[in-house]
Amino acid sequence: MTISIEDLSRPVSDELALFHREFAGSFQSDIGMINDIANYILEQKSKRIRPLLVLLSAKLCGTPTDATIVSASLVELLHTATLIHDDIIDESITRRGVPSVNAVWQNKVSVLMGDFLFSRSLTNMLRLRNFEGLELLSKTSEALSSGEILQLAKSSNNGMDEESYFRMIWLKTASLFAGSCKMGALSVDSNAEQTEALWKFGKYLGLAFQIKDDLFDYTAREDKIGKPIGRDLKSNLVTLPLLYVLNTMTKAESRKIREAIRNGLMADEVKKINDLVFSDGGVRYTENKLNEISDKAEYALGIFPDTEVKKSLIGFIAFNRQRTS
Repeated sequence: MTISIEDLSRPVSDELALFHREFAGSFQSDIGMINDIANYILEQKSKRIRPLLVLLSAKLCGTPTDATIVSASLVELLHTATLIHDDIIDESITRRGVPSVNAVWQNKVSVLMGDFLFSRSLTNMLRLRNFEGLELLSKTSEALSSGEILQLAKSSNNGMDEESYFRMIWLKTASLFAGSCKMGALSVDSNAEQTEALWKFGKYLGLAFQIKDDLFDYTAREDKIGKPIGRDLKSNLVTLPLLYVLNTMTKAESRKIREAIRNGLMADEVKKINDLVFSDGGVRYTENKLNEISDKAEYALGIFPDTEVKKSLIGFIAFNRQRTS
């Protein structure tokens, strides 16, 4: 059975409406161009996964509060800022199948808009009046930037290995998933065991999401994911499917492929590497890792009683496994 975001969000539909109002308001400025870009962003289709994790985690532990709604908006502000900066770094002209912010407003304005959203999120953090939450969001913001820098560093010196890969995807993706779940717990009357369990759930779910995204570069269709297939390879990004295959080769063979990627690949070379990743077990290995980490996410929620809210959180694991974009 196909699982939709609408199905997963049903237990927090009222809270989600409040989030949308808070999130839209958090963009407002007396600068016309900022409002133009904000409206463009708000019009785009988005799964809003991270704020949903905040809302569901809060409801799993208690009754969502005003702080829950603000927290959901904060994590989405951080996420939106990173997406804008990511598209600039990747020179991506589309985001979810429509022109990216930098494609419409160019890089200089886009960098400043991303900075504005980071700054606005910091300003709004003060509304929480919760030191633990402030510390968590500050560290998460630092992790997001650190992950992107680590990825660029490892790409530039051909130093990406499996250990570095998992550290990188923790920082740039899973840290915000984990932070979202923990922020939800902190916004209500949760205990330490519940907070830790939700942190672990978010961590493993976030790792699984990024692994799934990295699989798309080898397995998806461009019209499904809204970005060019093979973009990672063309951007000198070596991810888990290819890392596995490189580890099965001699050092000389591995070095040859890494150098070819760093020097820039033609379309036929991208296809050859894709075929190699399939034939030599890179996709199978990555899918096994995805399933292993997904099982850890579900296990983390074992301390909670079975409810519709818990069912929705677990549903995100199945949603990730079956998604095509």
